[in-house]
Amino acid sequence: MVSRQRVLASLNHIHTGKVPFDLGGTSVSTLYVGMVEALNKHYGIDSGPVTIWNVSSMSGRVSHALADSIGADCVALTTMGGSFGLSRAKTRQWVTPQGQEVLAPSDLQVAPDGSGGWYVFPQGDTSVLPSGHMPKGTLYFDSIERPVDYDEDALNPEDNLEEYTLLGDEDIAYTADQAKLVTATGRAVVLGMPGAGFGDIGAITGSGLKHPKGIRLIKDWYMAPLLFPEYVQEIYSRQSDIIIENLKKINQACGQLIDVIHTCGNDFGHQSGQFISLDLFRELYQPYYRKVNDWIHSNTKWKIFKHSCGAIRPLIPGFIDSGFDIINPVQTSAQGMDPAELKMEFGRDITFWGGGVDTQKVLPFGTPEEVRHQVLQRCEILSRDGGFVFGSIHTIQHGVPVANVVAMIDALHEFNGEK
Repeated sequence: MVSRQRVLASLNHIHTGKVPFDLGGTSVSTLYVGMVEALNKHYGIDSGPVTIWNVSSMSGRVSHALADSIGADCVALTTMGGSFGLSRAKTRQWVTPQGQEVLAPSDLQVAPDGSGGWYVFPQGDTSVLPSGHMPKGTLYFDSIERPVDYDEDALNPEDNLEEYTLLGDEDIAYTADQAKLVTATGRAVVLGMPGAGFGDIGAITGSGLKHPKGIRLIKDWYMAPLLFPEYVQEIYSRQSDIIIENLKKINQACGQLIDVIHTCGNDFGHQSGQFISLDLFRELYQPYYRKVNDWIHSNTKWKIFKHSCGAIRPLIPGFIDSGFDIINPVQTSAQGMDPAELKMEFGRDITFWGGGVDTQKVLPFGTPEEVRHQVLQRCEILSRDGGFVFGSIHTIQHGVPVANVVAMIDALHEFNGEK
């Protein structure tokens, strides 16, 4: 069974005896850019500098050569726009603050902050305030909350919708061309859909905008559903219309080549609880998720991928009722996220994508044998009756021993009888 068939079978809750594997298929299941280079060296792959996927998280793209070497079953499909409003259409060589030579967006512009750190600018425009900051000694560009004045009595939904626009012809053509290339790999194609995360806190600061307007401070946005519920719901209503129009364009251009669509990355959980109750989720989010997901299910064969970190077990019924087919990253280290209990309670109704190894303790700090043991255990639990795509719990970060990542990969293949 080839990769794409293996993934589709599991997404339809059919156990084939082979657990499908994702590493690099989505923006939340890849590796820190330095870790990609380290794996390339381990497997003897000379594919040149690693391409940065997301400047904010400094994650790297898994090349097709590396995906072949590790036996990955999924491949990413992206649209043209990236973090900080930087285009993926063209790249240039760049040396990261950590000294790694990479391929970065051509319009990336950084500047020293005067204290050993670095600023990054929206759309590469150094004439405006920076929208991201990598402090000295750190590895990632955090979004900057820039000062924005707004009148609470005259809020305009258009201000918080500025970054949610219709995809242009150039962007659609770029995605269609990329779709043809990634489909040729034989892997399941996962589209990362831009602008489809309602209230995604990672987007609230407007880091890709030169002059953001509206409610842009994170603390203010978290209060907005209580203080300005009609305003928030108007934003979500208009955003859902934009999303559906963009989905129509993508479906017309390359819909038959797509297997999975990653629409939402909004985190509703933290380590020990939820940011929102199930009742409020159903009131504030579910109608708009349902609207978009209903369109996808009615017009395509795509499976819909929802990302949410944290202790989200009480919210999973709401995700299922909203029409999501897949939940990721399955943060089993969070409260109430025992994998056996999750599989028993929800395994018939949703696919678990991730959860294969703990990235907080076991993968970075355990031994290769401890990694192997957990991978085999998780595969045994989560693969029953399909509905499982193996992956680490979120992106593999800087400093994880390469031997542990290799142990993770080898253990999966051992479980599949391929080693």
